[in-house]
Amino acid sequence: MAQAAFLHLAGAHGGAAADDLRPRSPDAVGRGAAMALGAHALLIVALAFGVSWKRSTPEGIEAELWAAVPQVAAPRAEPPPPAPEPRPEPKPTPPVAVKPPPPPDTSEADIAREKRKKQLELEKQKAAEEAEQKKLADKKAAEKKAAEDEKKRELAEKQKLEKAAADKRQADAAETARIEKQRQANIKNMMGAAAGTGAPDSSGAAAQSAGPSAGYAGRIKARIKPNVVFNADDVDGNPLASVEVRTAPDGRIIGRKLLKSSGSAAWDEAVLRAIDKTEMLPRDTDGRVPSSLVIDFKPRDL
Repeated sequence: MAQAAFLHLAGAHGGAAADDLRPRSPDAVGRGAAMALGAHALLIVALAFGVSWKRSTPEGIEAELWAAVPQVAAPRAEPPPPAPEPRPEPKPTPPVAVKPPPPPDTSEADIAREKRKKQLELEKQKAAEEAEQKKLADKKAAEKKAAEDEKKRELAEKQKLEKAAADKRQADAAETARIEKQRQANIKNMMGAAAGTGAPDSSGAAAQSAGPSAGYAGRIKARIKPNVVFNADDVDGNPLASVEVRTAPDGRIIGRKLLKSSGSAAWDEAVLRAIDKTEMLPRDTDGRVPSSLVIDFKPRDL
């Protein structure tokens, strides 16, 4: 490179004329030597600069070489491309640590919500207790009212029974008086018939002839007695039951009524059943059957 530069400089000062190719005169030698020294100095500076500049790629310097035969310089060689830097190997990804869930937030909103929840629970419990107390109070009130209604009902029933008993006593007293009156009339009629004041073919004495004959009551009892089904030992004493019997003109029984109870319901029912079973009463000696008769029945007299 230094030689090429020197040749270049020498060619520059020599000119292109033919005279320049001729040997220099002695005066010209000194001038050429000075120029040569200057070129060398410049070359040294260029070399020093080129060596100290390590980071830049040195550029080629063209030098024109004067020779007898002109030559063309070869193309400048390009520096090889730099080798690719090796790619770094990927580092393994460390495992991601799973963080535990954060503790619950005890903020003021959560505290207020918890207080509200507890307050609602207390209100609900209080409402349930009040409803239970009301239910018990209503139950007690209903029981008290039911007891009062029952007491009123019992009192009304008692008053009703007492009134019915009083009415029955009054009716029995009136019936007893009527029976007694009928009995006295029957006795009077029978006594009148037994006296025989009227002749058999007499057409008068109606009062005596209207009553039944002396033995007619016995004939009626004799007709009813076989139909009585009762054990006299089942009743104390010899109680009397008076029955009014109503008959048709032919003697058929068309009704009966207990006028006076004997005090034994079993004996009263036995007498009424016997009359119903008899159905027909016998005629009297005059061929007639009284339309109404009062007959007394005693269990030990049959």
